[in-house]
Amino acid sequence: MAGFWGRRKREQEELTAQDADLARRAQQALVAADERIRLTTDELAFAEAELGPGTTKDLREALDSVRTHLQEAFQLHQLNHDEIPDTAEELRTRNARIVQLCEWAEDLLDDRTEALAAPIERARRAPEIIAKIRADAARLRLALPDARATVDRLSARYAAQALAQIDANPAEAEQLLGFAEHSASVAERRREAGQREQASMALEASIESVRRAEKLIEAVETFEVEALRAESTLAAIVEDSRGDLVVALKEPSSPAVAAAIDELQAALAALPAGGVNTDPFEQLTRLREANAGLDAAIAAARERAARPLPPLEHVRHAIDDADRQLAVTRDVIAGHRGWIGADARTRLAEAERVRTDLDRYLGTSAAAVTAIDDDHREEAFAMARRAAFLASEALQLAQRDIDNARPQPDQWGGPGYGQRGGYGGRGSGGSDVMGGILGGLVIGSLLDGFFD
Repeated sequence: MAGFWGRRKREQEELTAQDADLARRAQQALVAADERIRLTTDELAFAEAELGPGTTKDLREALDSVRTHLQEAFQLHQLNHDEIPDTAEELRTRNARIVQLCEWAEDLLDDRTEALAAPIERARRAPEIIAKIRADAARLRLALPDARATVDRLSARYAAQALAQIDANPAEAEQLLGFAEHSASVAERRREAGQREQASMALEASIESVRRAEKLIEAVETFEVEALRAESTLAAIVEDSRGDLVVALKEPSSPAVAAAIDELQAALAALPAGGVNTDPFEQLTRLREANAGLDAAIAAARERAARPLPPLEHVRHAIDDADRQLAVTRDVIAGHRGWIGADARTRLAEAERVRTDLDRYLGTSAAAVTAIDDDHREEAFAMARRAAFLASEALQLAQRDIDNARPQPDQWGGPGYGQRGGYGGRGSGGSDVMGGILGGLVIGSLLDGFFD
């Protein structure tokens, strides 16, 4: 008993220490959250001055929500220190809620202020950023002649559809640079006029325009490198494709393989002669797809060769066997319904479902099918065998149920007709047999009276 009370005392001391720690955390969290509200209020004022009320709307709404919920935390803390005594459980619940509210408030304000950090930093550095935008625009304008010359040079080598993705890039980049310079000037003027929100929007547009112009110019140079790489890869794939055709002609033949060979040969034949402007990207894509199609067709043909299709006659025999098994099983279960349990009935239901699915799969009654194409033969064979197997299982389970329910030989050697426990006695073997044969129908109860 001393050990028991000692353990209880230690557990109580630990719980008291945990409650004290939770109370300290609640007080600290409340102070930190209140200070965070005051700090964020100052940050909001600065952000609105720099970015305008529209950009800072989310932070303002977050602050309002936090203030509302923090009032609940203060009220809970007040309840903890009023004149009304509280239980340990009440204090624990309130302090946990205070910590939860304060952590939520700090997380929400962190999220909203972080979203504004980058725009505020740009607003603070607006003069420096505007100067950089103008310098970047001037630098990119110097790159425009080279970009135009590259497009002209590439147009002599590649087809128009290949160049469609970059031929307008120099002109678009020039327009974007003009827009960036104009937006930078607008940002400068609006900032000087105290229209900070409009200045911020113009600055963002200017930054984005310079970024897009630079990407367009870079894409011209990148295209030339990628086009040369595609031509090199194309030459290697052409050589591989011709080798694949030689191998494919030695593989097991099938309609799919023949069609894939034709597609690859057509892709090779479509390659332009030397000196003709080409689209290496489109040609490479078509050859890759044709190669992949041939590989897949050959793999399927090899698998089919290793696992031949069942002959049509075998499929027909499997369907007939499934139908015979189902018919026998149905008859046995129908003739002994009072003795047949759930397992046999479940197997029969599943067998009938598979057999019905087979008819749906073939699009007609499988028994009436005179021909099954290669694409459906294997699956039809498997479904027919599955139905037959399930019907056979159902028959075995039904036979087990019948054997378990049928009276044993010594049950027939009891008292004679009309005696208690004999052929016609209430609950006798004769009554059980007839009840089982008649499937446990309601009239089974009448047999007892009849034999009595």
